[in-house]
This record gives sequence, structure tokens and C-alpha cells, in this order.
Amino acid sequence: MALLTLAALLAACGGDDGPGELLLATTTSVNDSGLLDDLVPIFEEETGINVKVIAVGTGAALRMAALGNADALFVHAPDAERALVEAGDVINRQLVAYNDFLIAGPPDDPAGVAGESDIVVALTRLAAAGRDGSGLFLSRGDDSGTHKRELSLWESAGVAPGGAWYLESGQGMGASLQIASQRRAYVLTDRATFLALSDGLELVPLVERDGRLINLYSVMQVSPDKNGIKSAAAVAWVAFITRADVQEWIGAFRAAEFGQPLFFPAAGHSEAEATAELASAS
Repeated sequence: MALLTLAALLAACGGDDGPGELLLATTTSVNDSGLLDDLVPIFEEETGINVKVIAVGTGAALRMAALGNADALFVHAPDAERALVEAGDVINRQLVAYNDFLIAGPPDDPAGVAGESDIVVALTRLAAAGRDGSGLFLSRGDDSGTHKRELSLWESAGVAPGGAWYLESGQGMGASLQIASQRRAYVLTDRATFLALSDGLELVPLVERDGRLINLYSVMQVSPDKNGIKSAAAVAWVAFITRADVQEWIGAFRAAEFGQPLFFPAAGHSEAEATAELASAS
């Protein structure tokens, strides 16, 4: 039934060169968690659409959309996404999942932030530790959704990070975690990527469960007004990932392996509802 539904949808969405391929620009945190490695083949089998995944920082993905260099997005920077909607560069933006960010760091925790439930207090303490030479912080430094959130949190803490203690990787989430582990640095990470890679890291979760650390993921289509956009394929992707059975699959993805969900399904929910649900699940 799902296959027939998507096939009918594809037939109804003419106007481009056909639904044979989809260029999906996504954040590295989605890609590094392994979610798309398992989810994309299901979509391809149902629809016959070949998906090319481009994993970049959310900022780069949004720029690709503005230039018409992607067909659909799977990203996590709500304010920047809304700006793209208002500019007319993307349409049909749908919240599909959420998890949360956390600060991971070396097990001996030289900055003494373990168990701190207030992210502002934790960042203030991390900055102080950095200035006195007892701790390092690694930033993505790549205009990704994670980097945007990190900068917003520093601003909330009244801290202008910089100096020898503040490192920038310019890399995706997985690579940044590896660098932080090697340098014994603190790092802001999404929970899904951290859990997926945790066996190979000398890092532990230290600061988490603050409501300001919610991480909201949305999908959207690039405007069909842009030349060369595979609109039918983009419509099918959004319809697929918001479908009830796929949402259930997302919620179960590797949850048994880690004893907790990597992603919570959120299609049909508002951002406020997702935030409240995360708080109740903590």
C-alpha cells in the first residue's frame, strides 16, 4: 500500500525531468549517526528513486538550496530554515525528528562540569577553565547547525570564546568528535552521533538534559521555481519520511543497541510540543 501511494504521488507530480533521482543535502550529524545508511535504501526500493546524499554542515546545505543545487534538505537549524522559507527558496518544511545536544569531554573532567544541568553555568565554567589552562573546547567552526547552536549558547552565557583554549575543527560531527577525543577537549555534539561513535572515543557525556539543548530536525523541498529541481522526487521524500510507519522506524533506529532512542519521531508536532516531549522523556 505504501508503494502504491508513493507511486501515485510521483505520477501526479509532473513538471520536472522525472523522479529518477534525488539530491539530498543533509547535516553531517544525520549522516554520521548511520540513519540514512539504513533509511535511504528503503525509500529507493519503494520508489525507484536513486538518492545521492551530500553530507555537509547545515549552513552549507541551506546555501545549496538557495542556489538550487539540491532537491531536498534534511537539516537542523530552525531559525536559518525559517529564513529560507521566507525567502522562497524552500517549501513544504516539515519537522520530522528531534534529539538533543550534550557536552562531552575527557573522563577526568578537568573543568569540573560533570552533572551540571544548566548549560550557561557549564559554559561559563568551561571558559574559565580554558583561560587558566586547565581545559580545551573544540568547536565545529563550520557554520553547521551544531556550530550555530554552540555560538548561540556562548552568547547566552555572555562569553566570547577565543584564544588558545578554543579550537576549531572545520569538520563534520564525527570527525570533530575524533579530534576532541585526541585533544582531550570538550565538545558540543548531538546525542545520536555521539552514541553511534562512542565506542571509539575517549569522551563521556558531562552536561545534558537542559531544555535549551533540544535539537530539531526538519525536511523540506527546494523551490520548484529553481531550474533543474527534481520536484516529484522531493515531494516523495517528504511524504515518505513523515509517514507513520517510517516515523516509527526512526524512533526505533538503534534504540535497542544503545538503550535509548537516537531520534524521537516528530512529524505533525510543533517545535514547542517536541521540546515538551523531550523534557518529559529526560
